[in-house]
Amino acid sequence: MTLDLGYKGDVTLAIQASDVKAAIRWYEERLGFKLLYHLEGMGWCELSTPVEGVSLGIGQAEKPRTGAGPVPTWGVQDIAAARKKLEDAGVRFDGETQEIPEMVKLATFYDPDGNAYMLVESLAKE
Repeated sequence: MTLDLGYKGDVTLAIQASDVKAAIRWYEERLGFKLLYHLEGMGWCELSTPVEGVSLGIGQAEKPRTGAGPVPTWGVQDIAAARKKLEDAGVRFDGETQEIPEMVKLATFYDPDGNAYMLVESLAKE
C-alpha cells in the first residue's frame, strides 16, 4: 500500500550544534550555504543549500547528539492529514505535533529501527 502524504518537494536536514552562531559561520564559509533566518530565542536557524529544495536546520544543544546523524524533515501541505495517514499505518510518533505560531508545525516520527524523521508544515504567509 502506498500512502500519498502530499509531499511538496522540499527537505530540511535538521542537526544540532553547541554554538549555532559558530555553526552558521562554518556552513556559510566552508560550504557556501546562505542564512535564511535565525531565531536566537528559540535556538534555531535555517540555511539554504546549493541543492534546490534542500535546506539545513541547526538547533542549539548543550551536548549535540551527532552519532545518529541529521533528522530528515519532510515538508508537507497538511501535517494533520499526513500524520493521520502515518498513524493509521502504524507509524510511531514522538508526542504531539508542535507549533511555532506563524512559522511551522512539526511532528517527529520513527522508522522501525528507531531512526527519527520529521514532518513540517509551513505556517508562513507566502
